[in-house]
Amino acid sequence: MNPSTAIATILAALLVGAMSPGPSFIVVARNAIGLSRRDGLATALGMGLGGVCFSSLALVGLYSLLQSVEWLYAGLKIAGGAYLVYLAWKIWRGAPAPLALSGEQLRGHRDVRKSFWIGLSTQLSNPKTAVFYGSIFAALLPQHPPLWCYFILPPAVFAIEAGWYTIVALGFSSRRPREIYLSSKKWIDRVAAGAIAALGLRLIFTAYKRGL
Repeated sequence: MNPSTAIATILAALLVGAMSPGPSFIVVARNAIGLSRRDGLATALGMGLGGVCFSSLALVGLYSLLQSVEWLYAGLKIAGGAYLVYLAWKIWRGAPAPLALSGEQLRGHRDVRKSFWIGLSTQLSNPKTAVFYGSIFAALLPQHPPLWCYFILPPAVFAIEAGWYTIVALGFSSRRPREIYLSSKKWIDRVAAGAIAALGLRLIFTAYKRGL
């Protein structure tokens, strides 16, 4: 497989992976609905940067390292799972509270940096994503890719990850989804928290099992 075809195949696989439901999707959708469109977009940018981090690490051989050092892979899964459980607990705890936006927030001046960091940390907290990236790169990228691949892949991965989650943020921040969320905030938040917690616990309890 030539490098151009390999990169196109890698990007297609990453797009399918990004579109699969998971904690990243839940967090972007919830921030877009429950906070604002700007928060959803900031979260999407964080997801995109997380993808760049994983693709860069995959290019330098993270997959081989995780495959050869079992305790490192298990430790990353436990740490990532613990973070997701913590995030789920925060969402569950805040579920009964009504969504109250200050005048500054309604004018769009709230600090969206927190949403960006939530997006980035959620993406980076899942070591299975790191292994997914690493395995795709290891399987499809030539053993000695040309230099241009190192400059093309990270921006392309950012476009894939941030682009998909931008679509999610724009879709879920429209009027109808927001109205549905506001009318059922408590239960929607608790369903989201339960899904994130289940994913986190699965990471923890399968920490010493190989495979995706």
